[in-house]
Amino acid sequence: MIEELGIRDLGVIAEATLPLSAGFTAVTGETGAGKTMVVTALGLLLGARADTGAVRSGARQAWVEGRWLVPDDGAIAERVAETGGEVEAGELLLGRSVSAEGRSRAVVGGRSAPVGVLAELGDELVVVHGQADQQRLRSAVAQREALDRFAGAPLQAVMADYREAFDAWRADSAELDRLREAHDARAREAQELREALDEVEAADPRPGEDVELAERADRLSNLEDLRIAAAQARALVSAEDLTDGAPDAIALVDSARRHVERVIDHDAELAPMAEALRSAGFLLADAATELAGYLAGLDADGVRELEVVQERRALLTSLVRRHGGTLDEVLEFRRTGGLRLIELDGDDERIEVLEASVARLAGDVDRLAGRLTELRTDAAEHLAAAVTAELGALAMPDARLSVSIDAEHEPTAHGRDQVAILLQPHPGTEPRPVSRGASGGELSRVMLAIEVVIAGSDPVPTFVFDEVDAGVGGAAAIEIGRRLARLAERSQVIVVTHLAQVAAFASNHLSVVKGTDGQVTSSSVRQLAGREREAEMARLLSGLTDSESGLAHARELLEIASDRAA
Repeated sequence: MIEELGIRDLGVIAEATLPLSAGFTAVTGETGAGKTMVVTALGLLLGARADTGAVRSGARQAWVEGRWLVPDDGAIAERVAETGGEVEAGELLLGRSVSAEGRSRAVVGGRSAPVGVLAELGDELVVVHGQADQQRLRSAVAQREALDRFAGAPLQAVMADYREAFDAWRADSAELDRLREAHDARAREAQELREALDEVEAADPRPGEDVELAERADRLSNLEDLRIAAAQARALVSAEDLTDGAPDAIALVDSARRHVERVIDHDAELAPMAEALRSAGFLLADAATELAGYLAGLDADGVRELEVVQERRALLTSLVRRHGGTLDEVLEFRRTGGLRLIELDGDDERIEVLEASVARLAGDVDRLAGRLTELRTDAAEHLAAAVTAELGALAMPDARLSVSIDAEHEPTAHGRDQVAILLQPHPGTEPRPVSRGASGGELSRVMLAIEVVIAGSDPVPTFVFDEVDAGVGGAAAIEIGRRLARLAERSQVIVVTHLAQVAAFASNHLSVVKGTDGQVTSSSVRQLAGREREAEMARLLSGLTDSESGLAHARELLEIASDRAA
């Protein structure tokens, strides 16, 4: 439950601390004093969207902080620990700031956390009903959700299985439709891809082949120059005779070596030189051999070979132009295109597999949807009976509530049931959907009756009601107060109200008080008891805090509430 709520610079509230407790807390105050800011503050702590317009005029940011009492070892404490926060001695601190520029920050258990974590925790901690939620009860979605909450864990277990089957059925159906619709286009794509791949496979290019061919073409284009240069070089290095009768390089080096060796005994320093000349002779001999081999390896029919090389280069250039910007891209096209062709050629087989899967999953969806209908039908009877009994205690003794279920709809994520809550306000009248036939006051009581009943099967730690008594007065308001007090026996209940008949049943009465210095209006919160509470009750009844008749009526209401609560 919420033990304390702190508010700073939110709306007209400059700073306030709301001492909350178990049981029934009523929040009252003059129009414009900022009662609704209490609900807004709770909404921020529960992950609601931040509105910069709610930041107090002139303030840099609004700040809201709440202290909850929660179990140390429950799911909430575990989620808080996952965010790095702590639940200390059963207390959980949640905080939220909203700057005037629109930035928002959340604090969970003393550590910064994403705002989404507040929303997750809020689902476990609080149910908030505002005026918009009362209107939302007019929607078929809200009515189905209310019935499903009442049906409880058995329905949720089936719903989990149903959604798994439904999601799989919808995914396979969508893929099957896509394959069928695109069958002709995919067949054309497969044929074009097959022809392109056949062309590439016929050429069978190798990685780096284009570079090799370019080098080979350059060599063949200069074949005669290469032959002349190699022949002259060999003749100069090693030749039996040169055209001018001069000795070759090997002979010259050998002659130099012999001259040095003849006088080497007279100076030892000549020994390394003689050895160097001997090595040079060996190296020249090796070079002469390699030049001879090079000349022998030159293709005599270089022109024909050059034609072959150029034809191959032209073929590769054609492939590159049609299937990629480079030869590497052509090779990648061959790899990925082959995989794509396998996928396209497998369409017929994939369609057969999907058809079988869709048929099987459709049967699962139908079976589980039928089970959901059975559970909802059973829950609808019990919910209708229990809510009708509650309405009798809420000054609607002749009203009858019923829940209709139309199961003849196409499957959705929630089944195939269309749920409608019907209200028969008086005997002899036809039951009509609350979406059309209920007045504002009736809708408020129907919603409260549903919450009281659901709380018995799906307990929530804290309920927050904003103007649950809208459109209600007199005896009906007294019964709403009494029913809220009954709900507070199982859960913490916080109600923002303008009716003394409702506030009288509260065990904790807070008043939002508006003040002004002539220029700026600000509000604070006070906990009321004794004469202060009587005065506030009198103001709610008559608009005056010191009216004797109003005070007398206030005391009477408090006595009635005390007696009925007892």
